[in-house]
Amino acid sequence: MKYLCLVYSEEEKLHSLPESPKDAECLAYANSLLESGHLLGGEPLESVQTATTVRVRGGKVSVTDGPFAETKEQLAGFYLIDARDLNEAIHIAAKIPPARVGSIEVRPIRELKP
Repeated sequence: MKYLCLVYSEEEKLHSLPESPKDAECLAYANSLLESGHLLGGEPLESVQTATTVRVRGGKVSVTDGPFAETKEQLAGFYLIDARDLNEAIHIAAKIPPARVGSIEVRPIRELKP
């Protein structure tokens, strides 16, 4: 089953705390997931300052600079994984390095039905 592991963190803390993961550690973990057949895809995201939000209401398009919501934590990246069940997905998510300074939201992928 496919799961999306969404990495959330306060942007300024993601790279500034002593326990903050370095890119090399995140890349090494991603490579280990790839080798084990669990990683289907994943990427870190640029700063929340680069975000653009698009909404369509009543047929009118609205474009706003910044993230979709004002929150303490922002989406920092994602891992798309293949796991046998939620327990295995949680086990994989718990080892994602930024979990030490933020949180990982684990969500099953819903397949679209034609």
